[in-house]
Amino acid sequence: MISYSKRRVALGAFFFFVGLCFASWAARIPDIQARFDLSEGQLGTLLLFLPLGSVIGLPIAGWAVHQFGSRKVIMIGAVAYALTLPLIGLAPAIWLLVPVLILYGMLGNTMNISLNTQALNLEDQMGKNILASFHGLWSMAGFTGAGIGALMIYLGLSPAQHYGVVMLISLTIILVAQRFIIKEKAASADGGLVLKKPDALLLRISLIAFLGMMCEGCMFDWSGVYFKKVVNADPSLIALGYVAFMGTMATGRFITDKIAARFTKVAVIQVSGVLIFVGLALAVVFPTVTVATVGFLLVGLGVASIIPLSYSIAGRSKLYAPSVALALVSTISFFGFLLGPPLIGFIADLFNLKTSFAMVAVAALGITLLSSFRKAVFLIPQKVKPSSVS
Repeated sequence: MISYSKRRVALGAFFFFVGLCFASWAARIPDIQARFDLSEGQLGTLLLFLPLGSVIGLPIAGWAVHQFGSRKVIMIGAVAYALTLPLIGLAPAIWLLVPVLILYGMLGNTMNISLNTQALNLEDQMGKNILASFHGLWSMAGFTGAGIGALMIYLGLSPAQHYGVVMLISLTIILVAQRFIIKEKAASADGGLVLKKPDALLLRISLIAFLGMMCEGCMFDWSGVYFKKVVNADPSLIALGYVAFMGTMATGRFITDKIAARFTKVAVIQVSGVLIFVGLALAVVFPTVTVATVGFLLVGLGVASIIPLSYSIAGRSKLYAPSVALALVSTISFFGFLLGPPLIGFIADLFNLKTSFAMVAVAALGITLLSSFRKAVFLIPQKVKPSSVS
């Protein structure tokens, strides 16, 4: 019998590998733009194909995990994800790069659904909250991927060579960790292709996750711009807000599980919405380097718990298998990640960037509101902790 600790380490390695691959792709986007001589608008259009693949892949992934089990989908998806990364760097023309990005997006969310399903299964068996720590490893992989990317650029390696190195690292992780990823019990026959009407629980948690992902997407894409144009930071400090946000988001995910066990998941989500609101309000009202950095630190801490706790709650749905519930919540919430950044730009064009961030702050209060009224919808029978640990 494989011990829980070995399974947890192995599953964490898979989360890390997926985050590493994604961060590696993102680190070389400027090189890909230069290679194909793309304008800002053309690059923006190209980048839409990856999230398009993600949206296409979500219902398919939910169905596949429900039908075949998360282990089989993880194994096939992981190898495919690792092998697809170098194809991005090798694509000789845009018309070939587009389908590769769509495929990469599909595989990314296949890994998202299958890994979170496996993590929820392990969480139930261990009888304690562990899901957020896996998301923390994904975030840490982002820093690692950015560091490796900087090194590869310094060494003069092309994106294809860089991605080849990451592919070899990824395949090594898969080879070592795969034997500790367990096969679940056979799924029931009532899977279907996922896109069904959410019940009250999934609808509520999907809206919370939607707002959380909207805030997260805005911080990813606009934090540097905010520091440059609103805070008027020195060029050497423009990335400070992004680093502050990412740092507390990653750190927060490693402490979320313990805090949620102490104060309940819903209570942590309530406080998270308030943290995001306060952080953004500080950055809007007092747009100085010091205050805005503190504000972005609070935003990262608030964003940290939203998605892992939303997934954890969704996975306990009474009506849907975990993979199906995760796909439903992911499908709805992912649109927040897609719509948030363009919405920021639209509002900024009409008014200004401070107004945009103020609107996101108000949206964050929606997270607290949605987790505060009619809380009976969140009451789900808890799984019983096993009497013995394997």
